[in-house]
Order: sequence, then structure tokens, then C-alpha cells
Amino acid sequence: MTEANNVNSTLQDVSRRELRDLVRTQLQMLLEAADLQAAKAILVPVQPADIAEAIEGLPEAMHALAFRLLSKDEAIEVYEYLDYSVQERLIEELKSQEVRDIVDQMSSDDRARLFDELPAKVVNRLLEQLSPTERQATALLLGYEPNTAGRIMTLEFISLKENINVSQALERIRRLANASEIIYYLYVTDNERRLTGIVSLRDLVTSQPEEIIGDIMTRDVVFVRTDTDQEEVARVIKRYDFLAVPVVDKQQLLVGIVTVDDVIDILEEETTKDIYALGGGVQSSGDNYFQMNLLKVARKRVVWLFVLLITNTVTGTIIKSQEDILTKVVTLTAFIPLLTGTGGNVGAQSSTVVIRGMNTEEIRSLGPLQVIAREAIAGLLLGGMLGIIATVWAFFLQGRIEVAIAVGSSLIAISLLASVSGSALPFLFRFLRLDPALMSAPFITTAVDVLGVLIYFNLARIILKL
Repeated sequence: MTEANNVNSTLQDVSRRELRDLVRTQLQMLLEAADLQAAKAILVPVQPADIAEAIEGLPEAMHALAFRLLSKDEAIEVYEYLDYSVQERLIEELKSQEVRDIVDQMSSDDRARLFDELPAKVVNRLLEQLSPTERQATALLLGYEPNTAGRIMTLEFISLKENINVSQALERIRRLANASEIIYYLYVTDNERRLTGIVSLRDLVTSQPEEIIGDIMTRDVVFVRTDTDQEEVARVIKRYDFLAVPVVDKQQLLVGIVTVDDVIDILEEETTKDIYALGGGVQSSGDNYFQMNLLKVARKRVVWLFVLLITNTVTGTIIKSQEDILTKVVTLTAFIPLLTGTGGNVGAQSSTVVIRGMNTEEIRSLGPLQVIAREAIAGLLLGGMLGIIATVWAFFLQGRIEVAIAVGSSLIAISLLASVSGSALPFLFRFLRLDPALMSAPFITTAVDVLGVLIYFNLARIILKL
């Protein structure tokens, strides 16, 4: 226990990141030495989220052993922070009763997300082990479409009736607080459970005990529906600075709430998905890339690389068809990578700002044509600045003003083409009801490489009079 006490005193003097690394290192060392008492002791002052990260950093064989060091209440809380792959592995390794206790006590929304990641056979087995109440709650959430408010909402909230007074409301909050995920917002419903208003805990505390809820509540309630896309839910909470937003069904019945911690998970998930899509679809957002099988990694990444391979083949064919001009002016070949590379970079910049504008709704006041025209002008300005530099540089390298002008003018045209392509393709994808982030680097590369090379050689023919 002396070693554990020394570690605990050290934890107070390190940053959060250093703390997680220290806990993981010490935990692994103590488990390898089979000193379970000391291993259990060093986890006592550590936050559940940090314990989860420490367990994830251990070798797979130690995951279940480290998890069993936790008390039942700690295990339930830590389990919700673990990566889905670790959660699934623990389900397979822990005893049936341990699994039931953990899964049954999870919040309904976290349990639904876990079940989304598990094989159907495992989900059916776990559903059978849940208590009737939790089984019904989980089945309700799983019945909604993925990535909607209904799928991510929690059923653990407190509702009030309009005709009760503040004193009765506070008593109800005290009775139900431990079973609710949030108590800062109280949702008011009529006798048929229709959402009619909202009252904050602050309003209740500052009101007189005999005041009626219907007199102090806010009737203008911002809400989302069960079929609202989860990204829209995130935007609503961000726009109004909510800690939670109520969810209603088609009959305006209050069925759940989505809390800000769920929104943070949504934003991370959607951002990760968009980043991977922009990177050429290297994986799906639900996978942990660095824990995936390498063959699976290769299969996911080869698709876009195959697109690039075909593109390069087409580009090579175009270059081969220009042998007559290249034979006369060999130096033109030297600037092909410069032109296509610059065009790809300009197009990637345009697509990035447009996709972000779509996600944040910053371009909602502008129409697609206005956005594309704006990016086209930006492309011309960029092309002009880069074209002047490229012209001077090409003349300095080759000493032929005609070649230098061909390179500079081509760069202007390619920059314009890349900006228009990079800004137009996201709108095209959204019109086709596809994720604009799928308009990733290979699409821009395809347009810029093929058309850019054609522009370059045709301008060179005109300027060099060949």
C-alpha cells in the first residue's frame, strides 16, 4: 500500500494528461506484479473518465482484470466512458450477472448507443437480461431511426403538471432527482402528456411556495421532434445555449430530452465522419482506426486510391497525346506537377470553407450561385497572385518568356477551375441527398488533373503558336 500512497500524492502535482498517463503506467505495473490491492487504491481519487482512458491504454488481456477492481457503482459509471470496442470485449469476458448489473444501470441513451455497436445476437441476449422497465425503454429508443433525436434522447427527465404549486414541484424534484439525468430544466405537460411549457430550477427556487407552475412557466418552448436529425439537434442546443432540449413525437407528447453531453458526442462523431470522408473515406466514424485489423484498413482506403490511380492514368493518357508539343518544348513537362498540385490545394480550400459553412449554416443567407461566384472571384485573385510568381519563377528557371507566360496564365485558369469545382461540388452532393463531405480530395484531383492538363497544353499551343 506504500507504493499506492506515493502514487496518490504524486497525482496532485501533475496535469490531467500526465495524470492519465501516470495512472495507466502505474496500474499496468501493479497488475503485472499481481498487487491488486495497490492497483485498486490508486484508482480511488481518479475521475471515471480518466479511469476509462487508463483501462483502454492497457493491454487487452488486462481490461477485464482492471475493470473488476472497481466497485459496482464505479464500474457502471466508468463503463459508459469506455470505447465501444472495449465495452464489447468486457461483455464477452465478464460474468453474466456482472454484465446485467452494468447494462441495466446504464442511462437509456448510452445503452441504446452501445446496442447499436453490438452484434444482434449479443443485443438480444442482453435485452432478455434487462429489467422489464429498462427493456421497454431500450426497445423504444432502438425503434427510432439512427442519427435522430429519438435514438439519442434520454428518458430520464422530470416533468411537472401546470396545476401544482412550487412547493409540490420541489418535493417531486427531491424525490426523482437521483433518477433524472438533469434537473435544471423542468418540463410542463398537460394531462395528456403534451408539452405545454418549461420552468427552470432557478425560477422555482426564487418563486413563492404557493405559486402555481402554470403562472411562472415559459410557454414558448423550443423543442425538437423524434425524427429530427441529430446534427440539427446539436445546432438547436448550440444556438440557444441550452443544457438540454425536449423531444416530442407527432402528437406533441413529451417523450424524452437530449442533453448537452450527448450533443458533444454528436459533434465529435459528425466531425470525425467528415474528416474521414474528406480524407478519402479511410474508415467509418464508428470504428477506432488504430484498433482496426490492417486488412480492413487496406480495404477501406484502397477505394479512393483506386480512383486516384484511374485519374492519374487518364492524366497520363492526355500527356501522351501531347507528344508533338512536348517534343518541341520539353520544358513544359517540368511545370505539370506545379500546376496540378496548386490547383488541388486551391480546390481543397474552397471545398473546406463551403462544407464548414453548410454545417454551421453561415452560408444560409447566400444562395449556391452567390457562394460559387464568391469563390470564383477568390480563385481569380489567388490565381493572379500565384500566376505572377509562377511566371517570374518559370522565366528564371527556363529563360523563355513564352513558356513562363503559358505557365502563369494556366495557373490563373486552373485556380479558377479549382475554386469553382471545390465550391460547386458540395452543393451538388447536397442536392443529390449525399453527404457533402464525400466531395473529398479525389473528386477535386480528378477535375483539376484532367481539365488542368488540357487547359495547360491548349494555352501553351496558343501562346507558343504551335
